[in-house]
Amino acid sequence: MYKSVINIVLFCPEIPNNTGNIVRSCTAFKANLHLIKPYGFFLNDKRMVRAGLNCWDKIQLFEHKSWEHFLQATTENKTIWLLTKSGDKTPDQICMTNKLPNELYFVFGQETKGLPKTIMDNFKQNQIRIPIWNSVRSINLANAVVCILYEYSKQNQYSNLDKQCA
Repeated sequence: MYKSVINIVLFCPEIPNNTGNIVRSCTAFKANLHLIKPYGFFLNDKRMVRAGLNCWDKIQLFEHKSWEHFLQATTENKTIWLLTKSGDKTPDQICMTNKLPNELYFVFGQETKGLPKTIMDNFKQNQIRIPIWNSVRSINLANAVVCILYEYSKQNQYSNLDKQCA
């Protein structure tokens, strides 16, 4: 297992394949994964297990029964960023260095609905967006997670990763 200051948070994920792919990506980038219930699938869904490949015994996975439980269960020294289409900043405009005293939490909403307005209203200053061509409604959730994980790794000179490929 690994210790990480970067945390990916999926709020009520709906698609098992996406979540399985995110398990694999979080493991590859040494990120913790937080899942907030309810899910649109069971954790033993064969599509999710298959998409996660052989990463299930390596991932730092945390389950939370609600948004409130997530906030209470995580460290007080945290910075929460919401990924939204309306964010004022892009990932390269925020500091993701692992030298910060706070753990970083990047919260992604449901595939079909995004994040609830109540959560968005409480984090108005901490919303970021991944720039895409405006003719496209959105990118896949698993791909959006990888964009954030890669930017974190880049800002930290890839110190969380092995320098050679397997």
